Amino acid sequence: MKKIVSVLASAIILLAGCSSDREHILKVYNWSDYIDESLIGEFEQWYEEQTGEPVKIVYQTFDINETMLSKIEKGHEDYDVVCPSDYIIERMIRNDMLLPIDRDFGDVPNYIDNGISPYLMKCLRSLKVGDADPTKYAVPYMWGTTGFIYNTEHVDPEDLRTWDVLRNHKYEGKVFVKDAARDVYSQIIQFLKKDEIAAGTVTRDELLSVPSKENVDLVEEYLMQIKDQVAGYEADFGKDQMVQERGWISLNWSGDGRWTRDEAEKVGVSLDFIVPDEGSTVWFDGWVIPKYAKNIKAAKYFINFICKTENAIKNCDIVGYSNSCGTPEMLANYIDESCPVQDLSYFFGPGADSVHIDPLLYPTKEVIARCEMEHDWGEDSEMLITMWSRVKGSNANALTYLIIGAIIIILGAGAVMSRRNRRHSSRSRRR
Repeated sequence: MKKIVSVLASAIILLAGCSSDREHILKVYNWSDYIDESLIGEFEQWYEEQTGEPVKIVYQTFDINETMLSKIEKGHEDYDVVCPSDYIIERMIRNDMLLPIDRDFGDVPNYIDNGISPYLMKCLRSLKVGDADPTKYAVPYMWGTTGFIYNTEHVDPEDLRTWDVLRNHKYEGKVFVKDAARDVYSQIIQFLKKDEIAAGTVTRDELLSVPSKENVDLVEEYLMQIKDQVAGYEADFGKDQMVQERGWISLNWSGDGRWTRDEAEKVGVSLDFIVPDEGSTVWFDGWVIPKYAKNIKAAKYFINFICKTENAIKNCDIVGYSNSCGTPEMLANYIDESCPVQDLSYFFGPGADSVHIDPLLYPTKEVIARCEMEHDWGEDSEMLITMWSRVKGSNANALTYLIIGAIIIILGAGAVMSRRNRRHSSRSRRR
């Protein structure tokens, strides 16, 4: 897990010598490799310029949503700002674990309400949190879709119009699947229920919102059928396998698709990303202020600072995922005449109905129309986790062990150093 060493070192000194000076310390808890590190120091300077008060950031990272949640829910950790995924934000709001984000910044512009895309605000409002208004408790940060990274030389894109390509024997042993139970379940159940969706007897939202043992069993049965097809369930190494052409298809997230495509191009390998016709998921991660936060003022200023367009661009370029910023300046920064024309009015507004832009950075309007949000299942999440454990346990074929062994050796030989030079790495968002 990547650490921001200089920031953490200074933070330890600060905490050791100034534990009573908490109002000048901001504790941020974020995904690994999920920010432009230069912004940390820039915020400290900007905050003092705007408020006349000094602040020092203590920056820590996590790799799994549930790790972050446990530290706050059970450990009552006093993080001031954290960045959970949508379904975890749902759970935190419902369980009264968040504080409202005050939009009063004095003379400083409100970059939150004036910068976030209306589409991401719509996604935020779709969280199932009872009578609460989720827009008061969270600010979207990064977002994307789920689909297939694929090798254009070895895979017919027509085959990828369906999630059932996972059962296509042409690609046996060349398929990687993200080690993410919720994301895999959500795609497969939409494929298995495609006829009911088309007939209107069930909606995508119902399939992804309402826990059903029957549906979980259906997905498990399907996944057991493809166990000989899958080379491995991976948290991070699948991208490298695709770049090295050891894999031809990878069920993955759009941000990883963008990174992998760009890396593969450097070595003469052609990769692309596609979302099957049966439907998919759209997700986002967002900033929140936990109820045990101690520096609420600096927390809200930090979130506002991150939403500035120039900072959103920096983070998008470093991380690889799409940012929630929907300003005209954000759109102008990514116009590329070599890319196809598409309608992005859903994200940037009416003036973006015909723009040249990378569809891996911003999905087309047609793709978004067949995507749905995932939701928290509460205590029923356990049956999903149990199912996933059974599927992975039955899928440990020889190739899986061979790849895992090779990865361990490579990591031990120095892959940690190479990761420091990467622009973006995978995050285990939804295990």
